[in-house]
Amino acid sequence: MSFDEKVLEIPATLPMLPVRDIVVFPYMILPLFVGRENSIRSVEEALAKNRLIFLASQKEITEENPTADSIYTVGTIAMIMRMRKLSDGRVKVLIQGVAKGRIKNYTKTSPSFEVAVEKIEETPVQNPGVEFEAMTRSAKEQIEKIIALGRVLSPDILLVLDDVNDPGRLADLIASNLGIKVPDAQKILETFDHKERLKLVNQILASELEVLSMQSKIKSTAKDEMSKSQREYFLREQMRAIKNELGENDPKAEEMEELREKVHNAGMPEAVETEALKQLARLERMHPDASEASMVRTYLDWMVDLPWNKKSEDSIDLPRAKEILDEDHYDLQKAKDRILEFLAVRKLKASIKGPILCFVGPPGVGKTSLGKSIARSMGREYFRVALGGVKDEAEIRGHRRTYVGAMPGKVIQALRQVKTNNPVIVLDEIDKLGSDFRGDPSAAMLEVLDPEQNHSFRDNYLNVDFDLSNALFIATANVLENIPAALKDRMEVIQISGYTENDKLLITKAHLVDRQIEANGITKENIRFTDEGLKYLISHYTREAGLRNLEREVGSICRKVAKMVVLGETNFVEVTDKNIPEMLGPPRYLRDEKLHDSQVGVVTGLAWTQVGGEVLYVEALKYKGKGGLVLTGQLGDVMKESAHAAMAYARAHTEELSIPADYFEKWDTHIHLPAGAIPKDGPSAGITMSTALVSLMTDTPVRHDIAMTGEVTLQGRVLPVGGIREKCLAALSQGITEIIIPLANQKDLADIPAEFKEKMRFIPVENLDEVFAVAFDKTGRTHKKVQGPKAGKKPKTSAAASSAA
Repeated sequence: MSFDEKVLEIPATLPMLPVRDIVVFPYMILPLFVGRENSIRSVEEALAKNRLIFLASQKEITEENPTADSIYTVGTIAMIMRMRKLSDGRVKVLIQGVAKGRIKNYTKTSPSFEVAVEKIEETPVQNPGVEFEAMTRSAKEQIEKIIALGRVLSPDILLVLDDVNDPGRLADLIASNLGIKVPDAQKILETFDHKERLKLVNQILASELEVLSMQSKIKSTAKDEMSKSQREYFLREQMRAIKNELGENDPKAEEMEELREKVHNAGMPEAVETEALKQLARLERMHPDASEASMVRTYLDWMVDLPWNKKSEDSIDLPRAKEILDEDHYDLQKAKDRILEFLAVRKLKASIKGPILCFVGPPGVGKTSLGKSIARSMGREYFRVALGGVKDEAEIRGHRRTYVGAMPGKVIQALRQVKTNNPVIVLDEIDKLGSDFRGDPSAAMLEVLDPEQNHSFRDNYLNVDFDLSNALFIATANVLENIPAALKDRMEVIQISGYTENDKLLITKAHLVDRQIEANGITKENIRFTDEGLKYLISHYTREAGLRNLEREVGSICRKVAKMVVLGETNFVEVTDKNIPEMLGPPRYLRDEKLHDSQVGVVTGLAWTQVGGEVLYVEALKYKGKGGLVLTGQLGDVMKESAHAAMAYARAHTEELSIPADYFEKWDTHIHLPAGAIPKDGPSAGITMSTALVSLMTDTPVRHDIAMTGEVTLQGRVLPVGGIREKCLAALSQGITEIIIPLANQKDLADIPAEFKEKMRFIPVENLDEVFAVAFDKTGRTHKKVQGPKAGKKPKTSAAASSAA
């Protein structure tokens, strides 16, 4: 069927067919599949009249029931050339665009659309100028290039374009065949000026050409890379097939191929993989018996075994992590809180650098085992690196491959063993690193423990960068002062103090007893430890900050009970403070008892040691002389200086303190701290010695039910000291409930458990006047005889070093 647009009469109203994903242009012939009920009615109405129908595009493709607002007003008047009903209820129509039209108004919207249409007349260009000619040629050339780049268009499009001379029709023809988006095509349809329409089509063609060129370039690059790898693969396979045919199977070639595959699958960074392949190429050229071949092969084995991109998933369940940490360790709250803080941040931010912690404390308090618990709570692998006695820098940074027997450092070895790059690595005894002519290992540790550098840690053996920033490093140390300042600066130090007797009692009941019962083959039906028995065992058979000796003693008791059970002597033993000496022998440590009377020159002081707090008695005695001062009891320099400062204060305040004016001319003074075999040092006995001196010089007794600690200055000010928690708990264990502390130490009372704090009375002081006002016994009882806590009792002879910190 053909028609002439000029003679074709367009009626005032036409049925309208909304089309979804296409814009129909004049002179365009295409099939349409019609499925909506109202659209089928529009087709039927058009066929019943003059076969003319108005085609307008929907603004939203997904809209099932379009309204007048969701349909473009400019469309195409078309002729239905053929119609066929399909088996699924749809209708297939072949239409041809006749002319552009504009909807004036909707005459009907239900059950089908009918619109009043105004035909848009376009005046052909009579004499196209040079500009029109240039745009026309440009459009045709771009179409040719687009087809050359692989865009599938109608095969006859180029021939048809050569026959079209009208710029407007040329633009419509290109737009209808290019398959552009509906908004862009609609914009072309609504552009009635021929010049502007052709310019718009040229812009769209240029954009499409640019996209196709980039796509072609990407395909070409990918094809080249694929072709190269495929070519190498095919050549190797051919080589292998030829050798198989000739019966020349080469085990070395198979081994090299297997090694090459491991290198590719190891997940190495690009620079590292390049180095590994370079060494593999060297190995392939070497004779198997060459001395260097085994070295290169070992190197490649290390490279492919390292976890370059393998990591374990963090368990970020904070309640569960807290439960694990509390289950494995009592107290150690600061260390636990720091790990939970890290996990909380890790939950909020996926990529963070692992903290570098340093647990400092005496032996046996659980520093190393805490690292293992941290790994378990986080769901990470655990590895312990023992640094005690390490003197060679190569132990940390690895040996160079030129040496016989060279191997990577301990950190890289740890990563290879755990097979993940984010384990918990405990650097045990970092304060015991040594150094000699082979280098300083602590200097090598600076790079390992620096979060700003360890993302590119270079081991001498590997000679490539390895990222250590995902690992969580935990160092342990007994003495912080032994760690070099630069290394200490890179770590977050967490102090872990020794356990108090109460802590040891709770830990023993919760952990040690059950562990030793199981280890020695008995059950809870054979043995039971009473609280009194455990307290007696802790105070009389152990003197340590940690728990190792205590666990040995518990194990010793369990073994003795096991022997009794096997010999049939008994089936059950209750361990009390009465029968422990029968099993373990006489008590190894005896404590000074509390003073029973207020005495002149005898003061109860408090000291801190690595094994906890200690009650320390200071004794002062005068004898005829000329104002001299004698100090005994193996005192350190700091403690001696405190004694001289106390003496200077007494001399300077003779009148205020009511000291006899001729005291320093007639009397010498002797200060002694019992247990002379034990070294003692520190400033916290300052107020204790001052009180003892003034008590002696004024013949004023000191209260026996009060203890004190604090540093003293020449001005009589009382300065803060350390170890308040341990000192106060030691005083309480001796039955002393009133304690004089420096005013600045009030903040440290928060560390004392509430159940003990409520049993004690703390007296904060700022100067010696306040100390004397509280410490001196005003009842009038004067005991000039100086004696120990109990007449005839031997002083303790523990080998543990005491430090009044």
